[in-house]
Amino acid sequence: MNWFWFVFAILLLVVEGLTAQLVCIWFSLSGFAVAVTVSLFPKMGVVWQVVLFVVLSGVLLLSTRGLVKKLLARKKSQETNLELVVGHDAVVTEEIDNVHGQGTVKINGLEWSARSLDERVIAKGEIVRVVQINGNKAIVERK
Repeated sequence: MNWFWFVFAILLLVVEGLTAQLVCIWFSLSGFAVAVTVSLFPKMGVVWQVVLFVVLSGVLLLSTRGLVKKLLARKKSQETNLELVVGHDAVVTEEIDNVHGQGTVKINGLEWSARSLDERVIAKGEIVRVVQINGNKAIVERK
């Protein structure tokens, strides 16, 4: 019966590998633990194997889920392009003219399409401040 638990644990690892949510890692570890236990105690009944699996899964889940969620939440708090751009200065690399739908700025070394916040034309070479991002366009104002 220990082969069942090894196969079951490996199957759960495969499912875990296909998801990025830490859904069944605890169950997989419990499956391996039950497989080892059944190898050491081959006369262990199926009911006790299932009880051991459920108890181990519950203990692992309850004891580590909060810690894992905190670690994953910390990783997700990286700045996005919006935080890296809004509020920063930029250099106009192509005249910004909302009427003609043209204009680009260079922000942190990257070119962005740009539009003027107050609808006025902004000449090439001027320094502007990014006030918001609208779609893929930087909305800027004169400094």
